[in-house]
This record gives sequence, C-alpha cells and structure tokens, in this order.
Amino acid sequence: VHEVSFEIQAGESFGLVGRNGSGKTTILKMLNGLIKPDAGRVTLEGRVQALINLGAGFNPELSGRDNVHNSAALMGLDAEQTNGIIDEVISFAELEDFIDSPVETYSSGMKARLGFSVAVHLRPDILLVDEILSVGDYGFQNKCFQKLQELKRGGVTLVLVSHSPTTVVQLCDRALWIHDGRFMKVGQAAEVVKGYIDFLEEHVIQGAGRANEQ
Repeated sequence: VHEVSFEIQAGESFGLVGRNGSGKTTILKMLNGLIKPDAGRVTLEGRVQALINLGAGFNPELSGRDNVHNSAALMGLDAEQTNGIIDEVISFAELEDFIDSPVETYSSGMKARLGFSVAVHLRPDILLVDEILSVGDYGFQNKCFQKLQELKRGGVTLVLVSHSPTTVVQLCDRALWIHDGRFMKVGQAAEVVKGYIDFLEEHVIQGAGRANEQ
C-alpha cells in the first residue's frame, strides 16, 4: 500500500473496493493492528472489533460458551455484562445445541457464525468487516446484513471490505477505491463504485475480450 490516506468520521460507514490483491485487507489489518505500517501512521479512537478471520481467535479446546466469555473479557466486559448478552449471541449464531461443545468440534461455518455473532454483540465503537457476508446460507447472510444495518443506525463506525458493489452502496456512506496498492478515488459510495466498475469494464473485461480475439 503506497501513499493511501483517508479519514473516517465517528458513526460513518466506509467501504474499501478494488480488485483482489489491491491492498484492501492489508489496510484493514493495519487498522486492526495486525500489521504495522513501515511508513505513515494509523490512528483510531474507540474500541475496535474485527471480522477478518472469523473464529480465528477462539481456543479450540474450550466450549463455544467459554470462548464467548473470553472474547467479552478482552473487550472489557465483566461477567454480569457478558451474561446479559450471551443468550442473544448464541441465538443469533444458531448454535443452541452446540454451544457447550469444544470449538474444535465445530465446522468452519459454525465457527464463522459464532465469530460474527460475538463481534457484533460486543458493541464496539469501530467494526472492521472483511467479506463476512459470505458466512452461512442465504438466510444467515441476510441476517448478518440486517445486523450491520442495525449497528450502523446505532452509531457504530463500519469499515467494510467487499467485492459486492451492491453491498458497498447499501451499507456505506463513502468508499475508497485502491488499485495495486495505490489511491484511485474516495467519495460518496455510489460514485466511487461506479468509477470502479467503469474501470473494470474498460480495462479488464474489454481487455480480456481483445486478448481472446488475438
């Protein structure tokens, strides 16, 4: 990522768009502190929760319930506060029959559902989201989308990486388009997405067509 600068206001929903390998997830990981920039700086104010590798932070030997408590404790919640949300976390993840089983017995989809549910119910100030709307079946994906809409209305700052133009336009106020790690455009989500799609049609789709003709 080279010379990519942007600011996001509290309560804003901000999308990152670009082709695979353009640097979107790298930016998200820098925002989450997983990667340290070797130039420039990253500044965040508020409690951050990331939906990047869902379920990656769970202890596989502990039950789903214990992992919820551990995640909540890391976010500063005490036992009483955690008990106040845990039933909702379990219900949203649709894991009532499995919550007391070790996470190592869960399928990847079950871990992802629990990871999403934990993150959104901990009510962070800033939520980083990387392509998580592919979690589960269509019904669960729709439930995830509705939950993100609810968090947005509640003032949570969302930073979203998605390859779905429709998702970015529906969820985000503004968006940043990057290409090969470099800044291309920032502005209203619909306007940035249109520029990105026009670029793809001109330089990728038509280019591929010309190559096939040759």
